[in-house]
Amino acid sequence: MKKSAPATEQRELRVTIDDVARVAGVSKATVSRFLNHRTTRLSPEIALRVEKAVADLAYMPSPMAQALKRGRSRLIGLVVADITNPFSVAVLRGAEDAAQKAGYLVMLFNLGNAGEREREGIEALASYQVEGFILNTLGADSSVARELSRHGKPAVLVDRRLMGMQADFVSLDNTDAVRQAVTHLVGNGWSEFLYVTEPVAGVSPRVERAAAFRTAAAEHARDMGGSLVFEAAEGDDAALDQALLDLKRRAGKKPKAVLASNARTTLRVAESVARLGWVLGRDVGFVGIDETPWASLVGPGLTTIEQPTDDIGRLAVGCLLERIQGQDLPPRQVLLTGRLVARASSQPPAR
Repeated sequence: MKKSAPATEQRELRVTIDDVARVAGVSKATVSRFLNHRTTRLSPEIALRVEKAVADLAYMPSPMAQALKRGRSRLIGLVVADITNPFSVAVLRGAEDAAQKAGYLVMLFNLGNAGEREREGIEALASYQVEGFILNTLGADSSVARELSRHGKPAVLVDRRLMGMQADFVSLDNTDAVRQAVTHLVGNGWSEFLYVTEPVAGVSPRVERAAAFRTAAAEHARDMGGSLVFEAAEGDDAALDQALLDLKRRAGKKPKAVLASNARTTLRVAESVARLGWVLGRDVGFVGIDETPWASLVGPGLTTIEQPTDDIGRLAVGCLLERIQGQDLPPRQVLLTGRLVARASSQPPAR
């Protein structure tokens, strides 16, 4: 038979402002004035009684209830497409730090890459009276913009544009990041390229990076030779292995290289290279977008384009707080420059 909690524990869980008022022999309004430090209209004797009742009952006022009484929750809602993506975690750290310094807390809703949950996430966070949203969604559901409009809360988009929505947008400069990677590989003597990305499926950064690669390939046509884009479906390792073997066949004796669209794709490419018995930087050159804690540990060390994730999170919070404070400005686009971190995977190939 399950035992019930001791009476003292049950009482502590049930303590309300009504209990404090009853024990102190005053009204709820008097207790409220005391808790909100408005004691000028309370006599010292009454204030002492309320203080004693609060201490005896171990009463803790709800921060949410107090905030809502003041009309401010000081909460920011953050919707992310996939919390297992290292980019999302890094941006969250930057956003949390900036929010904390401004006296706000961040509430997170993870979509798990399920686009149909975008409206659910906004509705859930809105129920906690968040003052605004930072959105890193899949960006394919046009009804999300209407849902945001219905709640009347400001929003800032991070990394991914949202169909049908004009809002502040903070992101890596995807075109420049791809250009840096291609220029670096071409400059080091790699000449046959494969760009590996997750299925593009209308996701804006994937679209922009794939388009930037095609443009760079056209600009460096004399140096790059054949250059293809391969969309690596989740779990289809055999297709990725075959794409790399096809790259080897096309390249012949020319140095071949892979550019990966993000950290998750980088990991899949590294696994595929290992399955084929190749060595990064020797059998195939490599650059991946997104710096990770393990990039220096894979193979001879992976060259990456580091995203300024802290700055992305910080600037997104800054833009949102300006909107929360009532600034009425045209939608802004903030594109930040990535940083090339060169390691052995992109070193000039041995002749």
